[in-house]
Amino acid sequence: MRHTARTIFSTACSIAVVTAALALTPVSSASAETAHEKGKALAFDRKLGNCLACHAMDDGDLAGNIGPPLVSMKLRFPDRAKLREQIADPTIRNANSIMPPFGRHNMLSEEQIDLITDYVHSL
Repeated sequence: MRHTARTIFSTACSIAVVTAALALTPVSSASAETAHEKGKALAFDRKLGNCLACHAMDDGDLAGNIGPPLVSMKLRFPDRAKLREQIADPTIRNANSIMPPFGRHNMLSEEQIDLITDYVHSL
């Protein structure tokens, strides 16, 4: 009986150690990287964000020059919310903007706009 109790205690301790180790594993960095990649894919997608049609950015091919280059975005938009607003509906700040209002016209979902915003903000 004592051997069984000792085995159960040892197994419980092993499970606790493994659980603690898993809890300390940085999962957020992998998730953030995946979100970054998704945002980039949306921004580069010619049928969705299509940012490259007007903006030079990152390592994009055949970039347009109608809009400003997307560089130093954290300096230009320290407030991420303002950048998101610009992507969702640029006519809020400039009624004559030629940038499509992706959010207002439901061209992109709220989640897609958030992913693109996070990616562009990282440039």
